[in-house]
Amino acid sequence: MNSPFNYGKLAEGAYYTDREKESAWLEQQLNAGINTMLISPRRWGKSSLVQHVAARMKRKDKKTVFCFIDLYNTRSMEEFAEVYSSALLKSTSGSFEEAVATVKSVFRHIVPAINLSPDPSSEVSLSFDWKTVKKNLNEVLDMAEKIAQQKKIKLIVCVDEFQNISYLEDPAAFQKKLRAHWQKHHHVTYVLYGSRQHMMTDFFTKPSMPFYKFGEVFFLEKIPGKYWTSFITRRFKDTGKSIGETEAVAIAGLMKNHPYFVQQLSQAVWLKTSRKATMTNIEEAIEDLLDQYTILYQKEADHLTNFQLNFLKALADGVTSFTKRAVLSDYDLGSSANVKRIKEALQNKEIIDVFGKEVQFNDPMFELWLKKRYFRRR
Repeated sequence: MNSPFNYGKLAEGAYYTDREKESAWLEQQLNAGINTMLISPRRWGKSSLVQHVAARMKRKDKKTVFCFIDLYNTRSMEEFAEVYSSALLKSTSGSFEEAVATVKSVFRHIVPAINLSPDPSSEVSLSFDWKTVKKNLNEVLDMAEKIAQQKKIKLIVCVDEFQNISYLEDPAAFQKKLRAHWQKHHHVTYVLYGSRQHMMTDFFTKPSMPFYKFGEVFFLEKIPGKYWTSFITRRFKDTGKSIGETEAVAIAGLMKNHPYFVQQLSQAVWLKTSRKATMTNIEEAIEDLLDQYTILYQKEADHLTNFQLNFLKALADGVTSFTKRAVLSDYDLGSSANVKRIKEALQNKEIIDVFGKEVQFNDPMFELWLKKRYFRRR
């Protein structure tokens, strides 16, 4: 029997839930040719949303072509050039011969090696002589626009983990150069997103940053609990099992409506269920997951300072105002200035996210582990 829940992969088909409002908005933006930046914490479903909209748009218009680029492991300009150009070539070429013709038509001074891989997931790729590319980087940065013009297509370039361009050499200069080229492209629309929320927010909302006002910034929110309730109950029913609304609400609530963890806990409960899920099944599933993650979470906690752990204890206890005198004293947080430093450090470690004045755990399972196993809270 196939698993009724999906996490750690793109949510597609029956595994995809809600986001209709966001999907309609994003499709409207892309049809209008407006560059769009999606911002949210890790594993909130940005990639699934973009893929969902891409599939819908391609069904409606065969001239719309999506190019997906992942900069996850990109740490140098040379790697960026190869990853970026290879993805463009693969998404816009139907054959090796077409890829060769495309390369010849878009590059004047660069002569890349075209590699044909037996791996179907990366059929065609390019490799460069970096000295030549460094002198003619403009050709790589304008590649998407040239291809779109020549092939008379509507090209939408989706760049995941975009914040990683900050790790390239001389990042400020490169961001300025990238912006200078991309903003002149009239046949290409860019969708930029990544998993480091605070970095992405700085990229697109700080006036001093090169990509400020590059397009429309959209802060993706969690899927509301009511959609999770119907989704969980439906997926149980589809596999011949059942779960009550109360239990489905509990699963979503315990995981704070976090897409990845709601699906993970739902799967764990489903495996514990013979016919109808109970609260006991949920409690047992949580304990199993906490056991599974204990080594990882213990290692995470061991690398935190006492001040950081005290802050997390306060957050787990439901504290919302951390600079009150009583809170500073009760949780031994030091001064108000120290609280600011703690927040910044925990954000950089991707343990918390800050939404205005609201602070949340990035990982609701880690929050549960801290409460139940580390701080021994009831």
